[in-house]
Amino acid sequence: MMVITVIGCLVVAGVLAWLAYGWVTVGLQRYHTAFTRQAENRLEEFFLFLDPAQLWVANLLVCAALFVFVGLITMNAWLGGAAATAGLLAPRLMIAALKRRRMARFEAQLPDLLLSLAGALRAGSAVPTALRHIVPRSPSPLAQEFGLLLREQRMGVGFEQALTQLYGRVPTEGTALLVSALKIAVNNGGNLAETLERIANTLRSRLHLQGRIRALTSQGRLQAWVMAALPFFLALVLSGLEPHAMSLLWTTPMGWGVIVVVLVLEVAGFLLIRRIVAIEV
Repeated sequence: MMVITVIGCLVVAGVLAWLAYGWVTVGLQRYHTAFTRQAENRLEEFFLFLDPAQLWVANLLVCAALFVFVGLITMNAWLGGAAATAGLLAPRLMIAALKRRRMARFEAQLPDLLLSLAGALRAGSAVPTALRHIVPRSPSPLAQEFGLLLREQRMGVGFEQALTQLYGRVPTEGTALLVSALKIAVNNGGNLAETLERIANTLRSRLHLQGRIRALTSQGRLQAWVMAALPFFLALVLSGLEPHAMSLLWTTPMGWGVIVVVLVLEVAGFLLIRRIVAIEV
């Protein structure tokens, strides 16, 4: 009877392991496809032309190194697996963060371009001619995006289509206002220089207001990070002071359940605070 029970447990464990292997393999393949597609598209937006396959291999090597390093330091395979999972997800989050930062820099540089363009138009220059003189002297990423717009025009792309593609690459409110103003001016005419100056002043006022809001809500954002890091810091301190008592948290099913509940509450509290301090202008 004991032998049959052991064989049954082994069979069930084998079936579960086989199913888990299939799920992990399918999930990894889907993530590989999404990672490659996103890396190729997003890196081209940054004007970085790297091989996504090489980035995927480098990401896997980093995940393996994190698993070994954290596992050896903590002597816990679960923490090593968590570190490897974080390393697997980190590149996509970093690319998204870099894109937001790049769009913010573009938005901050746009008012100066609009004022320079308005001055050139008042002096009698046409829009493409003024852009060809202003863009090479502008900083990145603004020079990169408008330089691509000018190259598209030289390749035969229409001005309105090039503007639409510019907004597709940098979908900010400032770009939307600029594209709309230029399209209206091309189709219907009007005092484009005055319109561009008004847009530039509006964007500068908006950026100034956003800066004040970030300064006033900085304490709330700092509280979110402190709240998220405090339980982990306390766990490390208590593990050093009372390793026997804290070992129950890492080695028992009840301890694992407590960790899961703490992580869920941590994420919920962090997102709630970020949502409160994220004021749209």
